[in-house]
This record gives sequence, structure tokens and C-alpha cells, in this order.
Amino acid sequence: MPRARVIFSALGLMIGGLMVLPLIWLVMRAAQADMAQVIDIFTRPRTLQLLVNTGLLVICTLALATVMALPLAWLVSRTDLPGRRLINILAVIPLAVPGYVMAYALIGLSGNFGFMNQVFGVTIPRLQGLTGATLALSLYTFPYIYLNLRAAFAGLDQSLEEAARALGATPREVFFRVTLPHLMPALMAGWLVVGLYVIGDFGAVALMRYEVFSYAIYLQYSAMFDRVYAAWLALMLIAIALSVVWWESRLREGAHYARTGSGTGTGRRRLPLPLLGQVTGWAFTGLVVLASVGLPIAVLSFWMVRLDDLPAVLPALLRAFSQSLSVAVPSALMAAAMALPVAVLAVRYPSPLSTFINRLAFIGYAVPALAFALAFVFFSLNAARFLYQTQILLVTVYALSFLALALGPIRSALYQARPSVEEAARALGHGPFSVFARVTLPTIRPGVIAGMVLVFVIAMKELPIAFLLAPTGFRPLSITMFSRTSEGMLMEAAPYAAAIMAFSALFVGVILRHDKKGE
Repeated sequence: MPRARVIFSALGLMIGGLMVLPLIWLVMRAAQADMAQVIDIFTRPRTLQLLVNTGLLVICTLALATVMALPLAWLVSRTDLPGRRLINILAVIPLAVPGYVMAYALIGLSGNFGFMNQVFGVTIPRLQGLTGATLALSLYTFPYIYLNLRAAFAGLDQSLEEAARALGATPREVFFRVTLPHLMPALMAGWLVVGLYVIGDFGAVALMRYEVFSYAIYLQYSAMFDRVYAAWLALMLIAIALSVVWWESRLREGAHYARTGSGTGTGRRRLPLPLLGQVTGWAFTGLVVLASVGLPIAVLSFWMVRLDDLPAVLPALLRAFSQSLSVAVPSALMAAAMALPVAVLAVRYPSPLSTFINRLAFIGYAVPALAFALAFVFFSLNAARFLYQTQILLVTVYALSFLALALGPIRSALYQARPSVEEAARALGHGPFSVFARVTLPTIRPGVIAGMVLVFVIAMKELPIAFLLAPTGFRPLSITMFSRTSEGMLMEAAPYAAAIMAFSALFVGVILRHDKKGE
């Protein structure tokens, strides 16, 4: 067996162990309950209510996000609507407004002192509960579904739809019997990403006062100090997330969507829209963009203008920014360092072991953030108390949680790199470390940088993990903004929300730059 393979396998197993070991401690903590307690936990009316609330939030968010994403993807991919490139950019920009910032904007819109009453003289009740949480999360997450659907529309063989029309099918029948079934893989992929995010979201549901599993876990741990119940709620949340992943993979099994007959597909043709259709298309686009981008910008501007002394806020803002930076930069570096051996093992030395390690690397991203953080709390308290509430632990958990983000671009770059160059270096007498440092790493540098940027931007705005693991007195942008919004200090929270949006825009920039499926 090559020495490099042994080294990368050992490193990959160590990273997988870091990912799994805290979850074992979470199970051990939950196992401290006797059978009577377990039965009581599962039969409590509150537990059932949390399950119902979480399910309702996921269903409502997916439905509303799809209603926004599907028409936009169709307009950009299938019609000759003028300004499609601009629509494509506008449909992705909402990713720059995290769910808890969107919740802040919706809260700042209402009430006697809110944006609507102060500017237009219209008082609207405070948005909260299921309605508020659904709006906040849908307006943030619909671009994930849009990107998947747009790619699916671009790859769909239009001759299938033409054949259905030639056989007498109405446009409605063509869509539901031909187009929609071929969009299902993309829809399920988008629903999986959005569903997992909604299941694990903490900031938006907490601000909207809608009690789901993630919010209940935080309350049980921080306010009621019932660690066993918190552990069981975390395990339930993990089970829900993993069941969503399992069902999505099961639904895709045995499905075939490619052409099986002879011949070639037709070229891409766009549907010419009449003037009324163009006006309707742009009106729908404008409504979605106004709600997802215009609303938070307007509300933030409203509260920023009302600040009496903005320069006086800058020192505290810079301090919060520097604290966010102090964990985001090392998290990005550590995530890239962890992703490199996993990616090399998967691409250069494929085997059942490499596949197993690669799947372990995605655990941190699939497991809801609050449950993942709670597992590390129990692990540090019982096995490594010197790490509890330290910046080192926070950075490590960030790196493990976002490892999948760094792994994707690095693995893609490795697939494109020529193995023959590495083989030539080995033939010249270079060892595994020399080949990796002097040949492989320079070749895949763009992928490494892209992965680091993704992790950096996500870590800058991350909230639930920081809430549980941040050291005492550590107040990054996300925690400061969330805390002030929770306390009703919307004006004081505005500069922090604006800073979070500015850095989240970098994430959108990375997506647009690496987006290969244009018009």
C-alpha cells in the first residue's frame, strides 16, 4: 500500500473521529435517563407539539419558497423575458440576508414605532409565530431551490415536451405530466438543503417566538438546566434531519430521467412572451425582490438614520467585527486543512474506506447546528474540560460543521488536476509530502481558496453554535445583533445587521462567480 495512502487514511480517520466522538457523548448523556424518564420525555404533550411545530414550519417554508423559486427559474431559463441576466442576479442576492436578519427586518416593519407606521402611517401587528418564521426563512432560502430548478430547466430535453404537445396534451398536462416529473430531482435536492436548514434554524424562530426543537433545546440547556431532556431533544432533532436525508435518497432510487430512444434532443428554444406576459413576469420578480431584498434594506436604512450618533457606535461595531474575524479566519484555515486529506483520499485513492471517511465529513453539515454544538458541550465538560467555553473549541466546531463546504471545491479541483504530473514527481524521487506540497497543492489552490471563502463568510454570520460555545464575553456580530433585537433594541441592532449583510454578500459573490449555468 502506498505510504501516501496510509497517511491520508490515518488523517481522514482522525477527522472522522472528531466528527463522531462528541455525538457519542451526546448519546451517553441522554442514556443517563432511566426508562421511566425516557417514556415521559417521548409522551410529553410538549414533545409532540415541538414535532408538529417543526413539521409545519418545514412544510410551509418549502411551499412558499417553491412558489417564489419555480416561476423565477422558468422565466430565466425558458422565456425571452428582457433582463434575464439581471433577474438571475436578483434571485440569488437574498442569500446575503440571513434568516435572523430577515426576521429582524420583519419585526422592524411592524408596531407603532416600526417602519410602516413611521413612514406610511400604517400600523401592522408584530409578525411572530409560524407566519413570521415562515416568511423570514422562505425569503432567505428560496434561492437554493431556484438555483437547482434553473439548472434542471437548462438540462431538460425540450423535445419531450414537444412530443407531448404533438400528441394533443394541453400546456397544463405537459407541465404536470412531463416537465414537473423531470424537475423533481432538482426540487428534492433544493428541498433537502432548505429542509435541513429550517429544521436546524435557531435565530429566526427564536426572534419570531415560535417554539420548535432547536429553540426548545436552547431553552432547556441555558434557562432550565435540564441537560438530559436537552440531550434527548437534540437526538430527536438529529433523527428528524437524518430521516429527511434518508427519505430524499429513497425517493430518488430507481428514477430515470434521461432519453432512452435514438436521436438527439432539440436545441434550447425560448418561449416568446407577449407584452402582458413580460409585464407580469417583471411584476412577479419585482414583488419577490422587494420582499426579500428591498424590505431588509429599507428597514435597516430606516433604523440606521434614526441613530443619534453613528460614529459613537463604531468602536463597539469594530470590536464585534474583530471578534467575528478572530474565529472566522482560523475556522476557514482549519476547515481547508481538514478537507485536503479527505478530498485527496476520495479522488486519488478511492476505496470503501475513503467513501466511508468522505461520508463522515458531511455529518457536521447534516446534523442541526444547535444539536452538534450541544454534543461538543457535553464532550468538553466530561472529557476535555479545559476546552469548555474556549475559542479553540468554537473554531474547531466551526471547522467540522462547515467542512463539507470546503470539501466540495477542493474535491472538484482535484478531479480536474492531472494525476500524471504527481506520478512524474514521484518518479523523480519526491516523497508523498513533497509531491503534495510542491505539485498537488499549487494545482488545486483556486479550489482551496474558494472553500476557505465559503467557510469564512458562513462563520462570520453563524449564530447557534456561537450561542452555545462562545467564551464568556465573546460578542461577535451575530450574537450582538441577535441579543439587541431580542431585547427590542432595533435601532442599536441595525449597524450589526448591516455588517452581517455586507459580509454575506461575499457569499453571494462566490456563488455568482462559480455559477456556470447562465442563460
